[in-house]
Amino acid sequence: MLGLATFIMRGRSQAALVAAVFAVLSLLFPLAGMLSSATVALVTLRQGPVEGLIVGAFAGLASGLFAFAALGSPAPALGFALALWLPVWALALVLRNTRSQPLAVSLASLMGLLIVVGMRLGVGDPVPYWTELMEPVRQGLIEGGLTTEAGSQVLIAEVARWMTGAFAAAFYFQALLALFLGRWWQALLYNPGGFGSEFRDLRLSRGVGVLGMALLAWLLVDQDNQWAADLLILVTPLLLLQGLALIHWLVKALQASRGWLVGVYALYLLAMPHAQVLTAGLGLADIWVNVRARVRPRQTDTH
Repeated sequence: MLGLATFIMRGRSQAALVAAVFAVLSLLFPLAGMLSSATVALVTLRQGPVEGLIVGAFAGLASGLFAFAALGSPAPALGFALALWLPVWALALVLRNTRSQPLAVSLASLMGLLIVVGMRLGVGDPVPYWTELMEPVRQGLIEGGLTTEAGSQVLIAEVARWMTGAFAAAFYFQALLALFLGRWWQALLYNPGGFGSEFRDLRLSRGVGVLGMALLAWLLVDQDNQWAADLLILVTPLLLLQGLALIHWLVKALQASRGWLVGVYALYLLAMPHAQVLTAGLGLADIWVNVRARVRPRQTDTH
């Protein structure tokens, strides 16, 4: 990663090349899009918003040429700009000017809210839209003998109910991860250890906690309310980040083995989504309790 970050910072052409190549690769490997976005984030954080826009423009031109050669149309380049580069560029601009991760995280969640509102205004009830979109999946489940006709309809209907919020949350959470990756690259190059310290101190406002509890109560009272379901999914990644930041802080403050962090992330793979829900719950509790103020960091023994 350090080698890639170094290559990106050699100049505009190198940065644009990396952003464009990974953007095109994201058509086959979605996670590659995060590396493309992180490239724009790194340039914006280090060299400013104008340079970030210039790199994004060059990357758009290059990816348009790649897409035209491979697909016969440069149209995917517009999708890259809107989905990969502009959101992360805006978040990087805020983080560069304010040096506030909580503010950048909150802004990202507002992007998710705009997606939810936009879909509901543009589509109306999005459940039929998602149901139709997932029809091939339903047919594949039936043909594979994994479920029955009636069972598949119930399953898809339940999944479609949560898809709007899940889509919006996935969009902004990926943008945040790309921003964090760009910030980590910046720290590797110019301020070793800076990103870790910044992330461990991440602490969201109590308003997020109030909103999370209110939405949970709302959904418990009215289980069929789609707005409550969508908004609760939007808030959950914020609480997850708060919980992760606290876990990293505790490991550092108590001078615990890094094996604890390895174990935590292993649980995310082996016990999904229960581990994420527990971490989000920890984040919600930390918003109210402020664990960092109650735990005394272990002092290094200098004798």
